[in-house]
Amino acid sequence: MSSPNPKQRHLTIRGRVFHFVWHHGRPGNPHRAELPYPAMWYLMVEGHRCPALPCDPELSPSDLDSALTAWAEDNALGPVEAPGHPGTATMSLGK
Repeated sequence: MSSPNPKQRHLTIRGRVFHFVWHHGRPGNPHRAELPYPAMWYLMVEGHRCPALPCDPELSPSDLDSALTAWAEDNALGPVEAPGHPGTATMSLGK
């Protein structure tokens, strides 16, 4: 039995490229102590899958890209500093 090819999305968010792959879910197997998992989108990081979003086959490609972008901004990118606010705090000592 051949395994199905995963779907993939490559998105550039704030100048960084993110590679997402979709994998089919699998039913659990109590004889092997395997838990079930749903079809999901995963972020690929150095050859490892990080769960991102459950698969929703009803989403259009543009809605999927928006959902993956929102997930990446919330989970895979650091906070954005507001203009005019330095990244480090300064302290003045009074005499």
